[in-house]
Amino acid sequence: MPSRNNLQRPLDNHLTLHQWLNSHFGYKTTRDLLNNIKNHDEGFNPDGYSPICEFLISRAEPNSAVERGLRTYDDNIKRHLSVINDTRPQPIVLRYFQYLALLYTEIFLDWKFNRPAELLRQLNAFVQRRNDARAPSDPMDTHFIDADLEKLAFWMATGAGKTLIMHINYHQFLHYSKEALDHIVLITPNEGLSEQHMREMASSDIRSERFSIEGNNSPHAKNAVQVIEITKLVEEKTGEGESVEVEAFEGKNLILVDEGHKGSGGEVWRKIRDRLGETGFTFEYSATFGQALAAAKNADLVEEYGKAIIFDYSYRYFYDDGYGKNFRVLNVKYDDDTQTEILLLGNLLSFYEQRRYFKHHTEAVRTYGLDSPLWAFVGSKVNAVYTENRRPRSDVLNVIRFLHRFAKNEENWATNAIKEILNGNSGLSDDNGTDVFQNRLSYLNRFDETPEQIYVGILNEVFHTETSGALHLQDVRNAQGEIALKTTHSSENFGLIYIGDTAAFKKLIANDDAGIETDSEDVLTESLFNDINKPDSSINILIGAKKFIEGWDSWRVTAMGLLNIGRQEGSQIIQLFGRGVRLRGKDMSLKRSAAFEGEHPPHISLLETLNIFAVRANFMAQFRDYLMREGIELDEPIQMEIPIISNESFLERRLFVPKVDPYNEAAKGQCVPLTVNSAAYITHTTQIVEIIGSSSQQGIQGSQSTATLERKIEKEMLELLDWQKVYLELLEYKQEKQFHNLIFDVHSLQTVMDPDQELYGLTVRKESEVKPTSLEEVTRLEELVITLLRKYIAKFYRIIQKRWSGNRIRLDTLKEDDDNFTDWRIYIPRDEAHELEPQIQNLIESGAIYGPNVTDLPNAYNDRHLYQPLLAITNANNSWRTTPSALEESEKLFVEDLRSYVRQQGEVPLAKNEVFLLRNQSRGKGIGFYQNEGFYPDFILWITEGAKQRIVFIEPHGMVHDAINEHNEKITLFKRLRTLSYERFRGEHVQMDSFIISKTDFQVLRRREGIERREFAEEWHILFRDPADPTYLSPIFQEYTPTLNTS
Repeated sequence: MPSRNNLQRPLDNHLTLHQWLNSHFGYKTTRDLLNNIKNHDEGFNPDGYSPICEFLISRAEPNSAVERGLRTYDDNIKRHLSVINDTRPQPIVLRYFQYLALLYTEIFLDWKFNRPAELLRQLNAFVQRRNDARAPSDPMDTHFIDADLEKLAFWMATGAGKTLIMHINYHQFLHYSKEALDHIVLITPNEGLSEQHMREMASSDIRSERFSIEGNNSPHAKNAVQVIEITKLVEEKTGEGESVEVEAFEGKNLILVDEGHKGSGGEVWRKIRDRLGETGFTFEYSATFGQALAAAKNADLVEEYGKAIIFDYSYRYFYDDGYGKNFRVLNVKYDDDTQTEILLLGNLLSFYEQRRYFKHHTEAVRTYGLDSPLWAFVGSKVNAVYTENRRPRSDVLNVIRFLHRFAKNEENWATNAIKEILNGNSGLSDDNGTDVFQNRLSYLNRFDETPEQIYVGILNEVFHTETSGALHLQDVRNAQGEIALKTTHSSENFGLIYIGDTAAFKKLIANDDAGIETDSEDVLTESLFNDINKPDSSINILIGAKKFIEGWDSWRVTAMGLLNIGRQEGSQIIQLFGRGVRLRGKDMSLKRSAAFEGEHPPHISLLETLNIFAVRANFMAQFRDYLMREGIELDEPIQMEIPIISNESFLERRLFVPKVDPYNEAAKGQCVPLTVNSAAYITHTTQIVEIIGSSSQQGIQGSQSTATLERKIEKEMLELLDWQKVYLELLEYKQEKQFHNLIFDVHSLQTVMDPDQELYGLTVRKESEVKPTSLEEVTRLEELVITLLRKYIAKFYRIIQKRWSGNRIRLDTLKEDDDNFTDWRIYIPRDEAHELEPQIQNLIESGAIYGPNVTDLPNAYNDRHLYQPLLAITNANNSWRTTPSALEESEKLFVEDLRSYVRQQGEVPLAKNEVFLLRNQSRGKGIGFYQNEGFYPDFILWITEGAKQRIVFIEPHGMVHDAINEHNEKITLFKRLRTLSYERFRGEHVQMDSFIISKTDFQVLRRREGIERREFAEEWHILFRDPADPTYLSPIFQEYTPTLNTS
């Protein structure tokens, strides 16, 4: 019997179900899975399939049950997504990680309902293999039993779309479970979240209703979701009130649990939740499973959730993918409350810096989804006043005192303190003794203003006044729990206190001697809190408590102050943190600008950073501890700039590079009508998966028949379709693909589908697919026509782009200001930087970094490269991050092999030639091809002889998952380049070419393709590395005879 001692193991090392699913696609870790998938296109391609699905098919074991089912799972996800998008003004496109979570759910539910015995057998075989690989003293996984298959949990970061996942899970379960359900129950932490969920379900066209005892005795709308707060559920009711006994939900249930950490950490709630799911199935969703289980210190819970969590996209993965704000957590040492005001002032300066930047760059940053900055003080208690050491205590009062003291500025306290902070003398230091605000206010410092000018600027921008004065508090009668803040000389509120005990807090204010004013009630103003996200809100500072940890969404928060954090509230703090780092992002991408290539407004990172601090030192220590246990890297890495040195004599050779303006920019306003074009001929083969047999313990069998009937869709059949629906579907596709200047109408779509035009080849499985005899078959024909038209439109538009680019491609002389010449920036973890930073600085100052044989900083040295250094990633520095990205191993090997080849061949074959190499950057900076795919080969190689130049684009690339055929445009790029060379540049003695250097072993591709090295090189320009002999590169140096018909 395996050991159940899992207490010493973090939850993420114990995700058995998730890792079993990863193993079906050859991934050992979640990091490997995400890194391999995230660069694939999201959405669905013209065939109607997800590119991610297509890729995973190539990784799954051939003819396995998972591989055979992937297209069906993909189709199910697409159908469910279409249902929840049906009434939305802006359709949702699944992010890659959301798609993966739903795909894994499809696999699990299919196996659970259709082959449960095989599911259990495979899971336990996987568990056994994992245990066999461990040392005897290591904690072991336990085997699955039937009861473990009745719950799925999703560990998803706040902002990663848990609600969307829930809505599609609802449809997935109803699809696979054929039994009628007595109840579908959504359990939430509080009423605010209940209301929010009901609004969002309405957007997804899912019927929901508040649960009530009276209503429970009446018939419900079929599959309606009954929403209830977990605080209202009890095992046995003891009196009147809104509490509900669990027995009210007897029968077959589907249970949806939002923020499942509530049930994990509280034993009573967990028992209630488990009783609800005893005769049904449970889905749980939380950003904080890791924290909840760490706090619970319960081996059984670690085991339970290790078997239930089907997908892990916790915060560390979310952040690494570029989602959410950056964050700074001050690691500050201070022992007494007298230093709290200095800390608050330093953070007020940081907040003012953010607001000032927003004010001066409002229009530029609006396109990045950034709003007016908000400073939020939040805590984990409902009330502002609590007891500590038998005395009333209020961290909210400490904040209010500070704001009052700053606004009054008696004896120039504020201006003097600003001066000290800006001079690096705040008196607050980190573990290394460095002032915590040193180098923190660089944007503010660039204005070279006096402390007095900065103080007046803060009064204007934050406090809505130009004159010092006392702080005034005013109850908002029409909004319970709200107290407005303004200063003596301002008529506009700048702040809001939102707490649960206004009377107790006002009593504390009345007994305080700070001189804070309390005004009579405001009887006219409606809720300030409800309007805080509106563009015209005057509120810049929000001081509150638990009320808005859950259920409150705001994109405005850029500074966060922590109040009264308890030691047992880790999961709530992680949730609070997750809400603070949420970012709308450009085009609602949810990503930071740094995640996108290209130029961005300078200093925009100011508004994409959440500054976090605490009003008491022990709060900050606890907060840092919570985040570190979640696996979140807190200490900012050390940044170092490494300037490149260009080879000026090489640049004087007038090396040419092909350039063309991006089609979508230069072609704006040039409308392109959809027309008949035989070059856009497309082919399509239908694939229908039928489930045959019946459900049993042995499972059911799936068969996929082969389509063999070549057919056209006759005009009479086309007349049966709802062409308005077809037209609207294709308009949506056009918008999704950003084919903005393409125009078409119903008639042009019908013309493309006219069988007499011969614009498509179609192979079907059954005659009824093109000759429907029922309404259901007409609907399927409609979907088939939409698929054919998508494929035609995509190919037609690609032809337009290529023609436009081909007619406008030009040769520019490469210059040092080209975007491919970019200085390096490296980010080194602080624990490594202490020793490495001076070593690297010495390498730069001595110039050694620009030569060969550098060991402290791995450098792929090639003396023919146009600049030095060319940094690479090795095992020695794989914890570093660089901008631009350092060379991967295969790229580094090519650079070194090329140097060896040129030195070896220089005396005879290359005696008359000069060779130059340049690393080609990615999208936004480098030279790219095929705009929609964004193909940017890794290197540009020039081979010159007098006035002649041969320009070769080279891409080290894994080929195990790539089809080698005429449709792979990365492979056939060489044909297009040769044609362009002949048509456009033969008078300038320029030849262009391209090669791929396969990272995949020759024998692997030889077995698959059945051809030899020579054929790979001649027919497809694919070369295979030979570690012992660099002459494998010889085909790159062979000129070709220019002809027009090379494609």
